[in-house]
Amino acid sequence: MYRSGCFVKQPCLLFHGFTGGPYEVEPLARHLREQGQHCEVPRLPWNGETHHQLHTSRWEDWVSAAEQHAQRLTEAHGSFDMVGFSMGGLLAAHLAVRFPVRRLILLNTAVIYVSPGKMLSVMRDEWKYKRKISLDKAKSTPLLATWQFTRLVRHLKPELSLVDKPTLIAQSENDQVIHPLSARYIYSKVKGQRELYWHSRGDHLICLSEDAPVLFRQVSAFLEKE
Repeated sequence: MYRSGCFVKQPCLLFHGFTGGPYEVEPLARHLREQGQHCEVPRLPWNGETHHQLHTSRWEDWVSAAEQHAQRLTEAHGSFDMVGFSMGGLLAAHLAVRFPVRRLILLNTAVIYVSPGKMLSVMRDEWKYKRKISLDKAKSTPLLATWQFTRLVRHLKPELSLVDKPTLIAQSENDQVIHPLSARYIYSKVKGQRELYWHSRGDHLICLSEDAPVLFRQVSAFLEKE
């Protein structure tokens, strides 16, 4: 937004992914804060640290929580920028349809999951390097929560075609969780101005990957356009 001949940065709301946490998008928020932008990174009810919420909440509760954050920012600022990572990307797109989101940024957004073969390859690599991230996470994620996640994707995926805000889509080519075809699908569905960026060195946690500095510059440039 421009006011009295100068660019005024909108506040930015950033959503983490399913069973993740603010750490997944905090590096981007830190970068934007250094550029003078107010950022909020809430810990959402689908996070991986408060498992009692995952055991008891439903996908409708997650949508309601996202809307509450958007409503508060709308009342305080009138409009805001929106960043969504992984499952948070679908919630971000949902908000962009219903709230005065100025610009929308979707990072490795959960639309199409990787093939079973690719997931097994990732798990073998993680065992090889004794990381075991995916397996440990799978063991600790309640089955009910996973079912609610699939229901959320099924209900919110069609809303991508209703998005008409300027949208930046970023996708890691080596994402071990989200299939790269997700980015092409999103690009084909959203309307209006849109930009698609591929990141060859990043994995699912794109804001923590080697490609993060390039991604952050792309995001800053996108947000500062008229």
